[in-house]
Amino acid sequence: MARLLSVNVGLPRDVTWQGRTVHTGIWKAPVEGPRRVRRLNIDGDGQGDTAGHGGEQRAVYVYQDESYRYWQKHLGRSNFVSGQFGENFTVEGLADTEVCIGDRYRIGSALFEVTQPRVTCYRLGIRMEEPDMAALLVKHGRPGFYCRVIEEGDVEAGDEIIQVASGPERMSVCEINALLYLPPHPRERLERAMRIPALSRGWHHSFGAMLEQKAPGGNAGLGPAASPPLAWHGFRPFRVARKIAETHSVTSLILDPSDGHPGAVALPGQFVIIRLGPSATPAMTRSYSLSGRSDAAFYRLSIKREAHGAASSYIADELKPGDLVQLGAPRGSFTLREAARPVVLLSAGIGVTPVLAMLHALAAEGSQRDVWWLQGSRNGREHAFAGEVRELLGRLAHHHSHVCYSTPDPGDRADVDFDSAGHLGSPLLQQLNVPRDGDFYLCGPASFMSDLTAGLSAWGVARDRIHTELFGAGPSLTPGIAASPKKSAHAPAGAPGPGPMVSFARSGLNVRWGPSYASLLELAEACDVPVRWSCRTGVCHNCESGLVAGDVSYQPDPLDAPADGNVLICCSRPQGDIVIDL
Repeated sequence: MARLLSVNVGLPRDVTWQGRTVHTGIWKAPVEGPRRVRRLNIDGDGQGDTAGHGGEQRAVYVYQDESYRYWQKHLGRSNFVSGQFGENFTVEGLADTEVCIGDRYRIGSALFEVTQPRVTCYRLGIRMEEPDMAALLVKHGRPGFYCRVIEEGDVEAGDEIIQVASGPERMSVCEINALLYLPPHPRERLERAMRIPALSRGWHHSFGAMLEQKAPGGNAGLGPAASPPLAWHGFRPFRVARKIAETHSVTSLILDPSDGHPGAVALPGQFVIIRLGPSATPAMTRSYSLSGRSDAAFYRLSIKREAHGAASSYIADELKPGDLVQLGAPRGSFTLREAARPVVLLSAGIGVTPVLAMLHALAAEGSQRDVWWLQGSRNGREHAFAGEVRELLGRLAHHHSHVCYSTPDPGDRADVDFDSAGHLGSPLLQQLNVPRDGDFYLCGPASFMSDLTAGLSAWGVARDRIHTELFGAGPSLTPGIAASPKKSAHAPAGAPGPGPMVSFARSGLNVRWGPSYASLLELAEACDVPVRWSCRTGVCHNCESGLVAGDVSYQPDPLDAPADGNVLICCSRPQGDIVIDL
């Protein structure tokens, strides 16, 4: 008979490790008496890294006392206490070889569903004082597992654990864990795993990336491609179905696929790369966020006309309904997270587009979350999507809205067209009683992003609750290195190379690859394309650096941030035409 031996909770703390401060919730301690289990957590518990732990699909972590005994013998230790492995439930029974993804268990008055094996990170090594502990759990097939809470209730040490339902496909926690981390990766088993509804989204995406992998050379499920795989590679033709003048400076394009195949449902907040321009001239490549609902039938892009902007001027003045453009698949990691927390959508100017897509998604699902819409614009003439936003907010049960005009026109009506004059900032958010425990999504110019991010952090908003998207190329961010004068991207000196076309999307530059360059990084530097130093997608196995394409922030710890699908360019050479988000 399976039984709950200990309920363990703990709040995140800062610990010193290898000269750094690590924020972690790995330390758990047993509690006595009944403890309430809620949809996202157990009362009194918390996670330091909610990107890798916690959330609805990982509300409770379970580990077995039999594994305790195994590790005590293997490591030659006898000083383990309940919660040693960071688990919430220490249990008797429920071996990883027997429990299957999708199984449901009644414990006390709560009901749980198994969603995934544990993804072990370096923090367990800190807690165990065993640097190799994360790898050992995989090698020895003892990961433990996460559950989501189907029915909230009370649990207590000593409660009997009763299985009330079995998951489809009958794939055990141990089998699912090995399928990702250990060869071989049979296609039939990957497809079986993806048919399990309870399998968490991250593991589903990883297995999908492995199925998409067409050639050997690493496990796509463990690399950057572990983010949602692209629906198609390269470019596809789309037809301009309509052009809509949203304001005097913002034009929306409604784009339909013209090759006879449907598009792909995008995640709210993602962007696409578009290649456009008359056939007689070099193509212009740009990246624009999707601004409408996440629909496979058509895409909406909304583009602001910029002074001296070749692409935005071409879209506004020359592109006509019926014209064809080339579109890359939706991509990007600035997307709406699943949670029960409040959602705070903050934008300035044309930065409204990705958060508007998020608002569409919330309205479409009839979200019960507390939704805050905070938008900054110059005046009523430049305030795009005002009526659309009001209609979407009206479909939400719990919504709040505040619009700031920095320089209102004489005809702009206070409390009708806008709510306050000035700029969005953390003092205004505090005045409005915006909940600090929400997820904050920020998009706009660099100064807006940096000021608001700093203000939110100073106000006490957790770093992992602030999600950002910077519009424009942005500066190179290399900590400890003084900034150099900004240069405009340009074609490299000399004749064009004979190789594939390399498009730097944010810099609007298309150049031919040549044999004189050792890597894409060398080509980017020869073109003065701003390159960002980051470890966000991991480190290159060749040179051990972390130069990636498309990241706009410095992540000091490669294990603190999820992979986002971008390309390591330090040692890469293009095998065909390629678009890089720089």
